[in-house]
Amino acid sequence: MPETPEQREGTTDPRRRIPRTDLLLAHPQVERASKAMSERVVREIVRAAQARARTGAIDPEQVLDEILAAIGGRPAASLRPVLNATGVIVHTNLGRAPLSQAARRALQDAAGYTDVEFDLGTGARGRRGAGARAALLAACPEAEDALVVTNGAAALVLATTALAGTAEVLISRGELIEIGAGFRLPDLIASTGARIREVGTTNRTHLRDYTDALGPDTGCVLRIHTSNYRIVGFTSDVGVDELAGPCRTAGAPLVVDLGSGLLGPETRLPDEPDIAAALRDGADVVLASGDKLLGGPQAGILLGRADVIARLARHPLARAVRADKLALAALEATLTGPTPPVLESLRLDPDELRERTAQLAACLGGRLIEHEGRVGGGGGAEVPLPGWALALEAELADPLRTGEPAVVATVRDGACLLDLRCIPPADDGRLIAAVESARAALAAPASPDLSR
Repeated sequence: MPETPEQREGTTDPRRRIPRTDLLLAHPQVERASKAMSERVVREIVRAAQARARTGAIDPEQVLDEILAAIGGRPAASLRPVLNATGVIVHTNLGRAPLSQAARRALQDAAGYTDVEFDLGTGARGRRGAGARAALLAACPEAEDALVVTNGAAALVLATTALAGTAEVLISRGELIEIGAGFRLPDLIASTGARIREVGTTNRTHLRDYTDALGPDTGCVLRIHTSNYRIVGFTSDVGVDELAGPCRTAGAPLVVDLGSGLLGPETRLPDEPDIAAALRDGADVVLASGDKLLGGPQAGILLGRADVIARLARHPLARAVRADKLALAALEATLTGPTPPVLESLRLDPDELRERTAQLAACLGGRLIEHEGRVGGGGGAEVPLPGWALALEAELADPLRTGEPAVVATVRDGACLLDLRCIPPADDGRLIAAVESARAALAAPASPDLSR
């Protein structure tokens, strides 16, 4: 009997040659290559390759090769390392502070079981994060005690919740800050149940504004450093040293949120307030982020009087926002190790930067131009950091950003600018290779769309 058209189609349809899922999963090469990922993820890769074969994007014979390539090239997590060629040191969208090698080793060591809350000498329960606490107190002797939580926002929530409750939090109108992604600190404080009482005006706040507002309904007084903007012109504010006495007389804790995490004075940022000075001036507790100018992991750091820190640590919310072992390990290593990358980038000699950039230009061409770096969201608002950049073709920005390694540059005045401030010298070779690959990708003819 002659074959029907349907039978003839079945024998010639290339989709019939697509390997079955069970055979692909049982293939020895797939089994060996997939030991580092779950069965669910491997199945997703297999099905994606089969789907591409069904649409004609690849031949059925290429399914196995595509699966092996996808498994072999798949990272353990979707976060991709990037080379930060923007010149912005604390770049929130790129993960803020890059960790030092010491902090990275500490993360790896802490990944398994650790004595994070266990006293190996006595066999009894120990104080959580004792090493990070000791490192903080050694780095900032002005503090009597320290507490570490998940991030700076958590530190602020804990402080206002534990110290004010449903009472008033006094804050200057000029410090009602909106941070990244539209989050506003007044909304954060109000969410705890505390009542915000604004004092002064946007541009001028005087000591009498605070003293007139201090009273039995005051839970605490909050000073917030405007680390990501400046108010200039006809302005005035009240220093911590002026405010400490009236707060102490009224029995209202003085909370200073510095955010940027600068432990001591920094010559490159002479106007940036530091934690040690705030404590010497009379702050009861100072809040800061660990992943900004301190140069460590994401963490909220609270330093201050022993009785105030103890009050915060006892509050039930402290359990909900406590730092995990990885953050504690990385923070301790940041404080006890060498100068972290953030401070190295901040203190970089412009002449050294110019020499490196000139060497890059000798390899890649382009123009050597003056380029000001920035601290970024971590502090030093509007403070320029003199430096240099290599100006290349503007169309390189996209293939650099999507290449391997990913390079994030700045496009300005019709050029793609590469600033080496935040790129370790050891990565200069990788940057050169990335630019050459990006140029090759632009020069290559477009591949035909086989799916149509």
